Amino acid sequence: MASRVVMPKLTDTMEEGVVLKWKKREGDSVGAGDVLAEIETDKAVMDLEAFASGTLRRVLVREGETVKAGALIAVIAEPDEDIASALADSIAPAQSAAQGQQPVPVAQEEQPAGVAEVDSRVKVSPRAKALAAERGIDLSTLKGSGPGGRIVEEDVMKAVQAGTTRGAGAVDRPLSQMRKAIARTTTQSKAPVPHFYLTTEIAMDEAERVRNQLKQGRRTRPSLTDMIVKAAALALTHHPEINVSYGGDVLRQHATIDIGIAVGLEDGLIAPVLRDCGAKTLDEISDESRELIERARTRRLQPHEYTGATFSISNLGMFDVENFIAVLMPPEAAALAVGAVRDVPIAEAGGVKIGRRMKVTLSCDHRALDGVQGAKFLREFKRILEHPQELMSS
Repeated sequence: MASRVVMPKLTDTMEEGVVLKWKKREGDSVGAGDVLAEIETDKAVMDLEAFASGTLRRVLVREGETVKAGALIAVIAEPDEDIASALADSIAPAQSAAQGQQPVPVAQEEQPAGVAEVDSRVKVSPRAKALAAERGIDLSTLKGSGPGGRIVEEDVMKAVQAGTTRGAGAVDRPLSQMRKAIARTTTQSKAPVPHFYLTTEIAMDEAERVRNQLKQGRRTRPSLTDMIVKAAALALTHHPEINVSYGGDVLRQHATIDIGIAVGLEDGLIAPVLRDCGAKTLDEISDESRELIERARTRRLQPHEYTGATFSISNLGMFDVENFIAVLMPPEAAALAVGAVRDVPIAEAGGVKIGRRMKVTLSCDHRALDGVQGAKFLREFKRILEHPQELMSS
């Protein structure tokens, strides 16, 4: 029986995906569990595995094509099986979310139906033609890289990136899947969720001293962010009322402290999640965060590794940002924004000395939390970082 391969919806925020690379070609034998293609989701690059065995009879989406989640992208069947019904039952086969046009099937790239004639000499795919018109690209100046010299979407994008648009105006760049997801999520958060913010300043002299000690002769060398994660976990253990989610008629009290750490990427950010931080030592947090962050930067996280956080931390201190506020990522009720550790003048005993200080701001969902609750959590978080020996003893 023919098996339909569709663009999977791998996360709650995923509305479309990109077929980056086909690992199997039409006519190839396929076994259940074989990797068919690499898919770019809103947060990562994933392997798409086959759920059935047979022959890859039809590929409907070319590499680099953007399609909606649920759209048909390929069909697996026996070599002599009739696949007409599988194709006819498609969800408007592989409609492009970006252009609203049907992409050219890989197996039919030589067919004239997928070619738009600009003039008698230039062949261009429908999507490339539409994109060129939108970006102001003169197609007669391009050399096609497709079959028979056809101009394809990639050729137009290269021209856009090279600045060959008409006139001297700005150049538009299509949004990446990650940037589209960020736009959707932050709009859904900032508009309907009533945020409030609490800021405090923390003395970091002792925390830096302890961290420097931990660097000496140890395999695990916790970063400042690791110490902040551990301090937040301890503070959340003492104030579990912060570790909740708003659910309309209920408040969900989370049983574990799962902290997302914002990691900046070239086209957006992702927050790998450290699970059950309340039960982990500082060294365990350091080891796990280092491995997760490394895979986040190479876009190799699995969906369960960047979803389901109950609290988030964003640290921009390394960019010399003194203070900022974080947008909540529902269903989380709180997020902590961490600024740079700075030298500041401190009045003490009738004199002035230089101290190391760090500002942090707690963003809260007012539907779930009140100011006093947030303030108590921040007070405990500050106390722990100013007495960092607790980070090693818990």
